[in-house]
Amino acid sequence: MQRIAIIAGEASGDLLAARLILALKALKPDLVFEGIAGPEMQAAGCTSLFPMEKLSVMGLVEVLKDLPALLSIRKQLKERWLATPPDLFIGVDAPDFNLPLAAKLHAEGIPTVHYVSPSIWAWREQRVKKIQGKIDLMLTLFPFEVDFYKKHQVTAQFVGHPLADEVQFNASVQEARQQLSLDLAKPVLGVLPGSRTKEVQALGAVFLQTAQVLKAKYPDLQIVIPTVRADLKAQLQTIQQTVTPDLSITYLEGQSRLLMQAADYLLMASGTAVLEGMLAGRLMVAAYKVSPLTWWLVQTFKLAKVKYVTLPNNLAGEELVPELLQDRANLTELVAVIESLVQLPAERRHYIFKRFQALHTQLHCDASAKAAQAIMERFT
Repeated sequence: MQRIAIIAGEASGDLLAARLILALKALKPDLVFEGIAGPEMQAAGCTSLFPMEKLSVMGLVEVLKDLPALLSIRKQLKERWLATPPDLFIGVDAPDFNLPLAAKLHAEGIPTVHYVSPSIWAWREQRVKKIQGKIDLMLTLFPFEVDFYKKHQVTAQFVGHPLADEVQFNASVQEARQQLSLDLAKPVLGVLPGSRTKEVQALGAVFLQTAQVLKAKYPDLQIVIPTVRADLKAQLQTIQQTVTPDLSITYLEGQSRLLMQAADYLLMASGTAVLEGMLAGRLMVAAYKVSPLTWWLVQTFKLAKVKYVTLPNNLAGEELVPELLQDRANLTELVAVIESLVQLPAERRHYIFKRFQALHTQLHCDASAKAAQAIMERFT
């Protein structure tokens, strides 16, 4: 095996794929990688054929306007890789883009791996048909997913979550605040409205308004927002000038993980960041909004198969992280829920902490190395 095609579709997938690339290179240094790559993957040595941001589309309805461009990119990649077949195709998350492409490549004899199971156990379970007979190996981040795939005759292996290998549980708050030049004695609210433009558009204003109300109630509160890209920071600052022009905010360039360690509480868009907050051992609130039509489709056709949206709650089987979705992601409820965390009884706080710690231990498996080993054993 010399050449690997690999695709990630957003920031979290970029991190996972980059660590997998490095782990594979540690086993076979002459491997060559190409595909759709973000900055982390490119730094690990992957050639990006298209900007990763083109794939960062959320929602059932929202994707429609971007569909022609997405289909064009997928067609170009299919033609390239059928003309000069790679030894292996790895799709990293982004299942709606990667799985159809994997199916076409697999049909022509190219081995396929999918890293990060789509949440078919949670919603749109019929998507498993896109995997059966088309994916040679499914690498899962969570142990319960293997049983689901075994039931559907798909070869799967649990490798753990790379974030659990990298995020220290309950790291020093003081050290993190020193590194970020934050006041050591004053409480910190980390605000993370998402890594996509549409997430910031949906949640930015209400998150900022929530922070402003909390700041008025708790004057010592430090409001800190990390942004993964300059355009997202500009977008947030534009929103701030409209809704909370006088609110004092510390903006960070990246450093979201360090902020999680420094924070007392986190207000977050639902997604991988919530898992990272759990791994850090911090109290948090998760919120999310999609278009009214997408929400109507999910509710009307009962597309969701699980009780909870966030991974910590699904892993725990109980609500450890308050979830405020759609209309509930409003100023009144967000403020009330964060205040409830501030006032949380010590016994409940300790219980959540211990549950988070147990989940961190379960997912801490040296995932990237384990995933790379599974790939090399099966395909070389």
